Amino acid sequence: MTEAVIKTRQLTKEFIRDEFHVVALKDVNLTINQGEFVALMGPSGSGKSTLLHLIAAMDRPTSGDILVLNQSLRDLGEREMAHWRNRHIGFIFQSFNLIPVMSALENVELPLKLTNLKKKERIEHAMTALNLVGLGDRVNHLPRQLSGGQEQRVAIARAIVTDPDLILADEPTGNLDAASAQEALTLLEKLNRDYGKTVVMVTHDPHAASFASRVCHLGKGVLLEQEPSLAQ
Repeated sequence: MTEAVIKTRQLTKEFIRDEFHVVALKDVNLTINQGEFVALMGPSGSGKSTLLHLIAAMDRPTSGDILVLNQSLRDLGEREMAHWRNRHIGFIFQSFNLIPVMSALENVELPLKLTNLKKKERIEHAMTALNLVGLGDRVNHLPRQLSGGQEQRVAIARAIVTDPDLILADEPTGNLDAASAQEALTLLEKLNRDYGKTVVMVTHDPHAASFASRVCHLGKGVLLEQEPSLAQ
């Protein structure tokens, strides 16, 4: 039986902004199994990025339960949450979030500085990740010396360098041209298919969602429907 790695029950997230009360997620029940590639789709404001941030332990729910890798995230303190996130989650941002004054190698090595690995081991791991995404010849380049597609591949290398259990991607193709987007999506597909990584991707693009094995639609904070990807 396939193991569930993400379970939410009645998951709700509310924000108070000035005099406005915003319900970003309402009573979301979702199960994602190990080895799945799931796309979260919906219009702006549908709650898909909020859900991804809760799965990543980057925010806390207002109510309901969220269990990730058999860990109740509501039970973790701030320091425990940061340590858990670095150990188990690889997060890919739409805007890459690379540090401009660091080389590609240094950017990828960064998460490993929170581990017990020695410098030589960190470099070896970072090189392996960069080679995996096809950038072994760009290790000393700064972000400004790379194309947008190459920057996103560096960001993907940084996300996988700790060998995380989950890869979470928030609009990973949003700032890329069509060719670079295809490369990034193909890479995520490879990580899922060949390396067995569980991938959860937020997107508004049907073509990007077609790479997933399952598509979940959200609207106004509510999980509307789930369907298999048309491309599978």
